[in-house]
Amino acid sequence: MATTLDNIRSQMRKGMLEFCVLLLLRQRDAYASEMIERLKAARMIVVEGTLYPLLTRLKKDGLLSYRWEESTQGPPRKYYRLTPLGEEFLDDLSLAWQEMATSVSILLEKN
Repeated sequence: MATTLDNIRSQMRKGMLEFCVLLLLRQRDAYASEMIERLKAARMIVVEGTLYPLLTRLKKDGLLSYRWEESTQGPPRKYYRLTPLGEEFLDDLSLAWQEMATSVSILLEKN
């Protein structure tokens, strides 16, 4: 049963990762390693192998853009930011999340 629960938790995190990345970028522009640290701090376990393909897809979909910035601690960093389309999409996603959270809360109250 623990394995099943772990699998379900993992799938839930994967499903929420896009939403969480967009929420982070609404707060401020960020580079991938910084996003991973912020996600880990929020207990969203994520690895680079999961994040980079997601960032590439979001950029391709027009939801993100990026810029290069020099770093004092190594090579230049790619900072991602939300585009206007990304802001609009995040607003819609936030509404969908609120609706889903309300539905789950109603079901939890009935137990």
